[in-house]
Amino acid sequence: MAYSASATHLHPWLHCFAVFTAAATLILICFGGLVTSHGAGLAVPDWPNSYGYNLFFFPISKWVGGIFYEHTHRLAGAGVGLLTLILAGWLWWKESRAWLRWLGLLAVVGVVLQGVLGGLRVVLLKDELGIVHGALAQVFFVLACLIALTTSRWWLEVGAGDAANRQDRLRLRRWLLVATLLVFGQLLLGAAMRHRHAGLAVPDFPLAYGRFWPRTDAQSLARYNQQRAEAQAVKPITAYDVHLHLAHRLGACIVAGAVGGTWWITRRRLGPKHLLTRSAIAWLGLVGVQFGLGAATVWTGKSADLATTHVAVGSLILALGGLQTAAAFRLFASPGSREFLEGDAPAQTRANGAVQQLSQP
Repeated sequence: MAYSASATHLHPWLHCFAVFTAAATLILICFGGLVTSHGAGLAVPDWPNSYGYNLFFFPISKWVGGIFYEHTHRLAGAGVGLLTLILAGWLWWKESRAWLRWLGLLAVVGVVLQGVLGGLRVVLLKDELGIVHGALAQVFFVLACLIALTTSRWWLEVGAGDAANRQDRLRLRRWLLVATLLVFGQLLLGAAMRHRHAGLAVPDFPLAYGRFWPRTDAQSLARYNQQRAEAQAVKPITAYDVHLHLAHRLGACIVAGAVGGTWWITRRRLGPKHLLTRSAIAWLGLVGVQFGLGAATVWTGKSADLATTHVAVGSLILALGGLQTAAAFRLFASPGSREFLEGDAPAQTRANGAVQQLSQP
């Protein structure tokens, strides 16, 4: 007889704080998106100080232009770092599930590494570090959301899934995991494109310089760059920039197909009213919104607000994929996996359960 995990592990205030930390992380990602969208990544050229001032004592009167976006991004990062430290300490204090305590410690390592990468991006002037910084931000957001999910009442009280056989369970989990990894790959392409300032390497949509796939020979590139120069573009593009931009568009179609396929399989195997089916519909809807935001970003000449919203929605799509994958493993866990996810029951509870099992005819 199973013990009540909720009675052992449920800490409502800890869960609320975990949700707050995840929400603060999304806001931080939005601040980072504004920094890149406004080209303000080097508006504050020193680190960890800001123009020689301590980060927390930099005069508000100097928060002007791009400095405002970069400095507030740093302050938000420090705030999320503090929240993560508190969350990890709270988990070690209250949580009896060892794997969740270590997940909190991993979040601390991630947020520290993220801060260092952001600082090195300023000091070393390396775009590659900016790409890694952006990718790690997405991973950390998913991790924060997973901690929020695993401290929730739903996670602790959900029963074993009986609506799917073993083959269907494996297929659903595989589809969710693969689709989520494809979303992450798409976000990596987006981060590379943003930090190379290739968001307008192809300025028309749905075609590309009037073609399905444009030419990238020297003569064509010279013509593209002349058009960009006339439009006051920041820097000339290369064939790599064009291919990167188009790979991001192609990746969007692949992600849409994978998410749509996940919804179809989930609906077919679990029915239209199942939790995973409803969340898959929301997932597909977010992908549709993201597709429209990407097109609008091109049509508006990379509007900073639209580009930042595009980044934020991408983060939500990745996080929802990660949450659905975790939920599927929770719902369709094998007995051994379920025991691990729930943690060890108190000795007395285990003993009582064993006695009740032995007493059954």
